[in-house]
Amino acid sequence: MTERTWQAASIAILGLPWDEGSSFLRGAAGAPARIREALHCGSANLCAETGLDLAADTRWSDMGDVTLASGAAGRAQIENAVASLLAQGTRVLALGGDHSVTYPILRAYARAYSGLNVLQLDAHPDLYDEYEGDRFSHACPFARIMEEGLARRLVQVGVRTANPYQRQQATRFGVCMVEMRHWRPDLSLDLHAPLYLSLDLDALDPAFAPGVSHHEPGGLSTREVLCILGSLPAPLVGADIVEYNPRRDPSGITAMLAAKLLKELLAALLASPTWNI
Repeated sequence: MTERTWQAASIAILGLPWDEGSSFLRGAAGAPARIREALHCGSANLCAETGLDLAADTRWSDMGDVTLASGAAGRAQIENAVASLLAQGTRVLALGGDHSVTYPILRAYARAYSGLNVLQLDAHPDLYDEYEGDRFSHACPFARIMEEGLARRLVQVGVRTANPYQRQQATRFGVCMVEMRHWRPDLSLDLHAPLYLSLDLDALDPAFAPGVSHHEPGGLSTREVLCILGSLPAPLVGADIVEYNPRRDPSGITAMLAAKLLKELLAALLASPTWNI
């Protein structure tokens, strides 16, 4: 990639090759490299649907991957890497990795942005207190986020696996859970600035995103997700794309989807006015 000059309020892509929190299949640690490969593969250009040519825009840069240790040390490295970028006035678009990376990301974001609102696109609520003995599983990040008060408001869209326990957790934490059976495009999400978006690729129906560890039929279409990204109700201060598993994506379809969503999220971040930290 061409070397870029940093500007105020620029956007950093940050790879987080981590799947230590995965409960069913490993492989998400290989996602950042495969998403970048798809982004630059030559079968598509770097223009977002708004017409913004990301190849010519110098307000973003790919910072590569964070080299991560295991366990608590790795989570601390994620938090510190994000915090360092935020301290420079840079917003972060993180490429997971499994969904457990969102917890350390938001630990950094909550220190930089007061009153954070979070939009989570996901087939799963990820609100378990612990899963298979692990409190930092990818099934648990939003329990950690809410119990620590890292988000003022959490809205979940696309959920279609909520069991009684996770429904109780949603009530406990005041989470607005929009189950897929109730989703409609004109639904008001009541989200306010500053807004962070966490995009788990299994929010999409497996017909559109087969390269994920947990196939859950009945999800969002690619166009529905693009419409959500194109009509966010508040300025975006950061985002992550998580749970892509290259091991389940031999054709590369989901890698291209992730690259497409990366471009549109970059465009949304670049279009969002700078939020005073």
